[in-house]
Amino acid sequence: MEIRDLHHAQITIPKSGEKDARHFYCEILGLPERAKPASLQGRGGFWLQVGSKEVHVGIEEGVDRNRTKAHLAYLVDDLAAWRAHLEQHGVKILDSIPIPGCDRFEFRDPFGNRVEMIQML
Repeated sequence: MEIRDLHHAQITIPKSGEKDARHFYCEILGLPERAKPASLQGRGGFWLQVGSKEVHVGIEEGVDRNRTKAHLAYLVDDLAAWRAHLEQHGVKILDSIPIPGCDRFEFRDPFGNRVEMIQML
């Protein structure tokens, strides 16, 4: 018996943020939206495809996302280009503590979710 892989991870946004979240994740980050099963479509939110994995964007009220260290880390191939792209869209970049073998930075999405961009060296 073993855990073999990660199927998906979920982040949450307030119900009023769904349109802005689609803009940020699908247009600014360029992640394709994936169809949710019909049985879950009435619950709000949406799913994204990230390589062979999924990120589920769910609805959750009353959460202070700015207070948590929980995050998703996206593996990228050109960290400098991502930094410039995000800064052009007004995203405040936060430097990360160095980790051997990689370069990385962090930011908060428009809802306070912590996001990391990481490039292996």
